[in-house]
Amino acid sequence: MDALRSLFALTLFPGGVFILVGGLAYEWIDRKLLARLQNRIGPRWFQPLADTVKLLAKEEIVPNGVDARLFIGLPIIALTGTLTAALYVPLIGLPPAYSFAGDLIVVVYLLSLLTLCISLAGSNTTDRFSLVGATRTLSQLFSYEAPFLLALLGPAVAARTWQISEINVYAEGHLLVLTQPVGFLIALVALMGKLELPPFDAPEAETEIVAGALTEYSGRGLALFRLGKAVEMFLGLTLIAAFYLGGIDNPLSFLAKTLVLLVGLVVVQALLTRMRIDQTINLWWRLGALLGLAQLFVIIVLGG
Repeated sequence: MDALRSLFALTLFPGGVFILVGGLAYEWIDRKLLARLQNRIGPRWFQPLADTVKLLAKEEIVPNGVDARLFIGLPIIALTGTLTAALYVPLIGLPPAYSFAGDLIVVVYLLSLLTLCISLAGSNTTDRFSLVGATRTLSQLFSYEAPFLLALLGPAVAARTWQISEINVYAEGHLLVLTQPVGFLIALVALMGKLELPPFDAPEAETEIVAGALTEYSGRGLALFRLGKAVEMFLGLTLIAAFYLGGIDNPLSFLAKTLVLLVGLVVVQALLTRMRIDQTINLWWRLGALLGLAQLFVIIVLGG
């Protein structure tokens, strides 16, 4: 029975099919709202799924001069990492499938795998656009990964635990967005950087470097990378809502809080233009990390 329960959790819910469908749904909402704010119609509700199916059905062309094992394996590792992270997150207000002391650090690491795999994928090719995109992706990773971790550690220190489920329970009685507003803003902006959303989309600027690190990818590999980003958006919004917006204890609370955060991300995308990679690095490596450390210091001094 335990084996069947574990298999169900991995393949259907809360991992596997459910998290993939949720990620695609949130990707559609993001694209649709952004289109309406830009006076466009936007995609139909099934467009992300249709794009994924189309890419999965296409032939995957392995360019000359690349390590074929890395070229094929990196998209699989990237998606696997994000799906594994979902097992430790309280999706739709239900207890996570698995939980242990310190799982917050594991989840942050697993969510970083996608960016690392994209960087390696671009570095594995000889295409100049891919190499430039990989360099930008890796540079941006060092800029926002530390602030994102510090922003999530704030609620963890306040709750005196690094276990996501326990932080969620603590947050249900404490609206931490009011007591830790700096960390909340840092977490949102850093999530946009992790997903390479405008204005932090310099690593995949289509007007400059085509598709950045993924320029040489087509078919199954590109589909898996896109699925990984959709899942990471879904999980990132869930973590921020659970930590800062009073926790997540039921499906209605989950939808309301994550969708409010998603609308905020879309508004920022519509209002701001793309930042240069040097502007992103200077802003978040200096300002974001320092503000995150300052807030963490204050929380520790004040005893949570």
